[in-house]
Amino acid sequence: MIAFNAGANAQTISGIISHNTEPLSGANVKIEGKKLETSTDKEGHFELKLEPGTYNLIVSYIGYNQTVRKVTLVKDQQLNLELALDPSNTMDEVVVVSSRKPSKVSEIPGTVWIIDNQRLQEQIKGGVSLKEALARLIPGLDAGPEGRTNFGQNLRGRNVLVMIDGVSLNSTRSVSRQFDSVDPFNIERIEVLSGASSIYGGGATGGIINIITKKGQAGPPAFTTEAGIRSGLKQNADHDVRFAQSISGGSENFKGRIGIAYQKNNAAFDANNKQIFTDITQTDLQYNQSFDIFANTEFKLTAKQTLKVNAQYYNSGYVGNKDLFLGANYAGLLAKPELLEMRNGFSSSVKPQTSRASINAEYHASDILGGQDLYIQGSSRNEKFSFHPFPGQVINPAIPGGRLIYAGSTVQTTRYSAVKLVLAKQWSAFNLTYGVDGDNENFIGNQTVFDRALAASSGGMINNGIATVRRYPGVDINSLSGFMQAQWNLTSKLSLSGGVRQQRMYVKVADFVGINAQVPIIFGLGKTAATIPGGKSNYDVNLLNGGLVYKISAPEQVWVNFAQGFNLADPAKYYGQGTYALNGANWDLVKGSSVTTSPLTGLKTNQLETGWRHRGKVLNAQVAAFYSWSDKDMKTNTANFAVEVIDRKQRNFGAEASVSATLPSGFEIGGNGLYIKSQFKADDSWKSQDISNASPSKATAFIGWSNKSIGFKAQGFHSFDLKDNVNNELKGYTTVDLLGHVKLPLGTLSFGVQNLLNKEYQTIWSKRAQVLYSTLGVPQTYYYLGRGRTYNVSYTINY
Repeated sequence: MIAFNAGANAQTISGIISHNTEPLSGANVKIEGKKLETSTDKEGHFELKLEPGTYNLIVSYIGYNQTVRKVTLVKDQQLNLELALDPSNTMDEVVVVSSRKPSKVSEIPGTVWIIDNQRLQEQIKGGVSLKEALARLIPGLDAGPEGRTNFGQNLRGRNVLVMIDGVSLNSTRSVSRQFDSVDPFNIERIEVLSGASSIYGGGATGGIINIITKKGQAGPPAFTTEAGIRSGLKQNADHDVRFAQSISGGSENFKGRIGIAYQKNNAAFDANNKQIFTDITQTDLQYNQSFDIFANTEFKLTAKQTLKVNAQYYNSGYVGNKDLFLGANYAGLLAKPELLEMRNGFSSSVKPQTSRASINAEYHASDILGGQDLYIQGSSRNEKFSFHPFPGQVINPAIPGGRLIYAGSTVQTTRYSAVKLVLAKQWSAFNLTYGVDGDNENFIGNQTVFDRALAASSGGMINNGIATVRRYPGVDINSLSGFMQAQWNLTSKLSLSGGVRQQRMYVKVADFVGINAQVPIIFGLGKTAATIPGGKSNYDVNLLNGGLVYKISAPEQVWVNFAQGFNLADPAKYYGQGTYALNGANWDLVKGSSVTTSPLTGLKTNQLETGWRHRGKVLNAQVAAFYSWSDKDMKTNTANFAVEVIDRKQRNFGAEASVSATLPSGFEIGGNGLYIKSQFKADDSWKSQDISNASPSKATAFIGWSNKSIGFKAQGFHSFDLKDNVNNELKGYTTVDLLGHVKLPLGTLSFGVQNLLNKEYQTIWSKRAQVLYSTLGVPQTYYYLGRGRTYNVSYTINY
């Protein structure tokens, strides 16, 4: 529908772009044949000034049918338009996650999920955390821990590469804090590619999650203010608050946005009104304060050249004085779990924290070098991760009693920089994308050791640093890769694609004295220690992919795909492990894992998948079956937490699916799920993978209703039971959430109730932690229950 109203001002076309009376922010409006275009603002408004004449006005928006309208302007005329776009009945969303350049989903031979802003913010403003929201919205992704880490939150049972605007957040030192890296207030949408991928190189053996941040819109300054509170209404300390503010605006040649988000968490309580134990392994989010400052700018240099720059500072850290009391002299930790309790009086020289500063620049030029598109991206980030004080132990017969228990915190620093160059050329039926990637990563991991007697006598509550030593050997990695990806439309319905990536990695590991020799020296046992030699190693990996897409109809496709992925085990946790013997005042090295004696090998994953998808006005569905395998496996040694690479076959197979239907009268119903088996081969038979690595099957379902001013949604999540080869079990659980919103005369009030039925359940990370840290501490130490019934209210206003 389009309406015109004439005025008596200068020649101007302006108006509102909407869908079902909802304004569409960021819709593209341009004049055919002219270097004149703009985007709609937060209210869906746009404005263009033109000379008198007749023009074709083209309006487009991702996920909607493009509309072209002929308009005529006479001298001093103003046209005010109201244009309603219809959702596209084809899978024509454009993503970059699959091929390094904008590509239509309908042409991708793989499983792609797009989490748009509406669905993501519905969860976030209803009180669901980012990790948990993604687990509900991405079929192949595991349920997220409720603490700081996303350790073990796999995609299709394997590692996932997480990026922000195409820049990797992963590093070879797997800290697993990729989702403790950006506030959802600054996220526009999320693109997901399930399964192994060679497109971006290392780390994507399970798939890719690309977080796309919000961008500025042309026009006068536009503001968004958001405030919210979350509480279980159980105790005075049971409340979290958040506040966020953004401003955006600009012109045709320059536009930008800056968003600032703040969140303060207090205590969290389970279904029985008991405070949940602090996660002392990977650190917690109770008594946590976070700031996220994210700025985006876009410069239109010429009609065919753009430059985008974004910068971020993120800080998330502990600010309380209450923590888990481990019992005097660690009696609760070691033998008497009844002594474990949350108690006031915690202090530490090292506070658990995530700190990150980054900058990213993207340059795009079209129609150069014979009609090619050029994309150049340069990025850099510095990040610092501090961990919760944790009791460690050194076991050696030279130590009186054979064991020394101490307390320490790890502080890890990573500096990362990368340059990527991509060229793309489109012929009538053939497309070629190729380029090079180069990056450098430098890692330093220190350990602050605390006053041993004071930490023990206080039950881990008072932690005063007395020494700082290296916890892991320093690692410097340079990577240089070349890639080529092609797509050939064999017919109007059948497309063939394939590619190759050649990746070279140069790893340098510093000399290192093992922590189990450094700690005794700190406490007066020995004076010197032998060094575990470092060294250099190179990796040369070739990765292939290929697939076919057949378009049954405009909204429906089937595909088959083969892809390879690569993952390098954590060098910092692989090297630097040593066995020592005390010889006088020197700790002699008996055996050590050096670059020379224990060269580290990479893990290549192969994957086959086939799938079907359909996108229509009523029904949206996608299902894919997959089988991935590798000749090597990785596991964590629970005695010293070192990473081990094992020569044994490992496989994951299963299916993931999603379906939703838009029904009459504003109703929507749907769900998604993952069925998966993770196994390794031993003694000529396949055995269930350890629960510390394996992914459980899961399912979600929802039903919702909305009209122009109000909406409700009930959603259920179920994680299934999973046992491994030694009968450790991830116990399944079910939660139900209620989400909703009400549009007020000014702004929108969102609300939510998580764990509506107040069910008691143990998180997946809780059981994994009990296995990984079984050599130090009774299981109850790592017993992390999920949050009980929790209420959230959030108010958002755009102006």
